[in-house]
Amino acid sequence: MSSTPTRLRAAVVGTGGIVTGSHLPALRAHADRIELRAAVDVDPARLAAFRAEAAAADMNVDGYADFDAMVDAVRPDLVLIGTPPSLHRAQTVAALEAGAWVLCEKPLCLSLAEYDEIAAAEEASGAYASVVFQHRYGSGAVHARELIANGELGTPRVAHCQTTWHRDSAYYAVPWRGRWESEGGGPTMGHGIHQFDLLLHLLGDWTEVRAMAARLVHDTESEDVSTALVRFESGALATVVNSVLSPDEVSRIRLDCADATLELTHLYGHSNDDWVYTPAPHVDAGRAKAWRTPTADVPSSHAAQLGALLDANERGIRPPGSGADARRTLEFAAALYKSAFTGQPVFAGEIVSGDPYYPAMHGSHPDWSPQR
Repeated sequence: MSSTPTRLRAAVVGTGGIVTGSHLPALRAHADRIELRAAVDVDPARLAAFRAEAAAADMNVDGYADFDAMVDAVRPDLVLIGTPPSLHRAQTVAALEAGAWVLCEKPLCLSLAEYDEIAAAEEASGAYASVVFQHRYGSGAVHARELIANGELGTPRVAHCQTTWHRDSAYYAVPWRGRWESEGGGPTMGHGIHQFDLLLHLLGDWTEVRAMAARLVHDTESEDVSTALVRFESGALATVVNSVLSPDEVSRIRLDCADATLELTHLYGHSNDDWVYTPAPHVDAGRAKAWRTPTADVPSSHAAQLGALLDANERGIRPPGSGADARRTLEFAAALYKSAFTGQPVFAGEIVSGDPYYPAMHGSHPDWSPQR
């Protein structure tokens, strides 16, 4: 497809599985609005394979081994980052300083201190950095959030958020996995973060976390299972489980409201049929019928989130999944770790500069830090 003046210029940083399998199809889906111009990777063979994959999708992509050289040559409007988590902060800040918007894989960074560096770069540049939380997007999630926000399901009271997945020893044989310095945490930061981000997206601000974490199977620095009790500003209570020890894998949210139970059950992505609404006995059938998910079925995906980001760019407004919205989810993860490692409840806004859990999720706790 030929370049047009109206299309944004995009570059991808990192050309592994997540970029090839998710970001590339998303860019192709929005090819009328954005053009992939460049790819950056330090691995020549991986970069060549990605460029071949892009060419097969009618995308002529220049390859670079160096991020700065790419920025100087391409001047991208949007940089999509799919590198290991330890590189996210530096690459996001560099892209913002070059004036580009950013869409970065989760976690956007490894600590609240790093997040605040990104926020400062946003403020200085006027550009925005959004984190990939694709489960918020798609017609089922949009519909559920509207029903809750409009009070259609009644007052939210009790919720359960479950990411029970399975990862074996071969998964953790990759050197950067299971380490605080490279991943920022275990299944809390790397796996369950998608599902509890969606829970927060549906229920709003949390106020208090009480948590536990353990290493039960894997020889990792970080946890391989964590659990939390959560109080929301609305008064609703929730449980959160993040596990990589569960042979029968599932991702699930259950939300009991005054007038209905909402249930989402899936694994790595959802569509309309994965959302089920069960009315309370006092609710008449006509009202419950109106809760059915919309006719259009837009699955949760990178393409759905990229579309929302492009909409925001066209309007010149902050994209969803950025700013305070994204920081709330990262602060929840930090609070879970602090509560689990100290045995104390943690309240929203408590972890600030000077708190040991501000610069690192392990909080330099003697039983959990890399120096233990």
